[in-house]
Amino acid sequence: MTIVDASPQSSRSKAMQPEPQPSVARPDLRDLFREQYGYVRATARRLGIRERELPDLVHDVFVAVHRKLPEFEPGRSVRPWLFGITFRVVVGHKRRFAYRREDLSGEEEHEHADDAPGADQRIEDEERRRMVHEALEALDDDKRAVFVLHEIDEVPMKEIAAALDVNTNTAYSRLRLGREEFRRALSRIVARARRVEGGPP
Repeated sequence: MTIVDASPQSSRSKAMQPEPQPSVARPDLRDLFREQYGYVRATARRLGIRERELPDLVHDVFVAVHRKLPEFEPGRSVRPWLFGITFRVVVGHKRRFAYRREDLSGEEEHEHADDAPGADQRIEDEERRRMVHEALEALDDDKRAVFVLHEIDEVPMKEIAAALDVNTNTAYSRLRLGREEFRRALSRIVARARRVEGGPP
């Protein structure tokens, strides 16, 4: 015979027990690849990988993501975590292939002007993007990573420090120096472009 304890004390004890919390699953690799491929590709480009090398580099990043997935902490932001992995793969790639800072002026071809609406605007946008990539070449990898994460991806500094495995003060110092170097480089690039066009310096 089953006896049900319906006493007030028993009811109160059950009510005080915490409800089980739903578990937060780790992201699935296929979902990450589908949703974040473009982000990883753009990040690798901003970190200095040449356009022609991006497909292989991005593949290497997702191989590393597959290895690192068991270490992912559910609840943390995915993109800063992906950036940290991409950054380390990029640095290893550059060391392996003895990367040199290069002139990016011919790396991205511009579309020829046509009569389609917005063609001039697209060309201007591409030129600005090329200038930004060229200015980023003036930064070393550590400053470049913090600068891209904060200024382009708008990631908070605390998350940047965690993604890059540095303390917050170091991240802020790299950001400050990176901003200064980026501004100087961009000023030189803009002045050069104006000289070529015959405009005022």
